[in-house]
Amino acid sequence: MKKFATLIAAAILSLGTLSATADAHEQKAGDLILHHAWSRATPNGAKSGAAYVEIENTGAEADQLVGASSDVAAMTEIHQMSMDGDMMTMKPAGTIDIPAHGKVMLKPHGLHVMLMGLKKPLNEGDTFVVTLTFAKAGKVDLQVVVGKVDDMGEEH
Repeated sequence: MKKFATLIAAAILSLGTLSATADAHEQKAGDLILHHAWSRATPNGAKSGAAYVEIENTGAEADQLVGASSDVAAMTEIHQMSMDGDMMTMKPAGTIDIPAHGKVMLKPHGLHVMLMGLKKPLNEGDTFVVTLTFAKAGKVDLQVVVGKVDDMGEEH
């Protein structure tokens, strides 16, 4: 009976830990919910990296993502990748509209937080902070989890 009680207690503690982990992958700012912020690991010597997140606006009014910053890089910007014929292009995206009751995905091969002039490699399992600035919701310190170097975000 004592082993059973110990097993039950361990199971309950595990569920609490899983719940805390799930909550840590979701951050709120005003009417915005930021889901599953992540990045890919970078090889040694890499000068740039990227961070990704889903931004959900639960409010009745639109908001705008107006900027980003991070201590892990010399410069941080919101960028947009797109195809121009057979060539992939990337450029600063400017202000990003977050529609009322809508979502915007920052993901590979699309909108993303570009980290230029990395101060050190992004290692799998590490976390770092990206501060996103919104017109209405203000600043949000986003906890970014570093995944595998070839991560495409399927499990996020």
